[in-house]
Amino acid sequence: MKGVCRKDQRMGVYRESTGRPAPFQVRYTNGRHTRRMALDYLAGRSMNYLGHLYLSGDDPLVIVGNFMADDIKGRHFEEHHPSVVRGIRLHRAIDSFTDEHPAQRAGRARLRAHAGRYSGVVMDMFYDHLLASSWTQFHSEPLEQYADRMYRLLVEHVEHMPPGIRTLLHHMTAGDWLTSYASEQGLARALSGLAARVPQGAVMRGAEAVLATQRAVYMVEFEAFMSDIKEHLREQP
Repeated sequence: MKGVCRKDQRMGVYRESTGRPAPFQVRYTNGRHTRRMALDYLAGRSMNYLGHLYLSGDDPLVIVGNFMADDIKGRHFEEHHPSVVRGIRLHRAIDSFTDEHPAQRAGRARLRAHAGRYSGVVMDMFYDHLLASSWTQFHSEPLEQYADRMYRLLVEHVEHMPPGIRTLLHHMTAGDWLTSYASEQGLARALSGLAARVPQGAVMRGAEAVLATQRAVYMVEFEAFMSDIKEHLREQP
């Protein structure tokens, strides 16, 4: 990632481009602790980060609310800034619509034999890959610049985020997740890495082959889904 962060290989910590430790810096004492943290972050989370950010619009705090929404439980979160609250509600609306959309259901069904209970997670990653790899169809700003801007925006508003999301942001910026799914190789690496960190995750390894063999079908469904969800969100109050 250019101009936003760098990964200090010796210390294994995230630092901002100024060289100062980020305010949410986390150091891992051993591999077992890292594995536990990864399991905590995966549970109950959306994995289509690029898609959620893309659908958030331009209000910085709505973007922040959407990004952190998986760590906000229950229905009572009015203590947050009103725009953050709108972002949390937007995230939930996106997830609800996505789960019930025919394209998502069809895609998960094709994946189930390979990915089992992780079919939904893999579908999130497939859709972020399809969005990243066809980015110019959806946004005029180059993907690398967009990702760079999103990382900066999220870091600037980190004080609004719960601790778990701050650590997730640490991983995202250090690994440049928003652009890394753009290639098939990047998607494969992400699936393989995730498979190694979650219980019985081996079923996700190689799932990119399902997309490769049926890419045209997935792409048609993805384009229909994107058109439908944007229309759906425009109709929301």
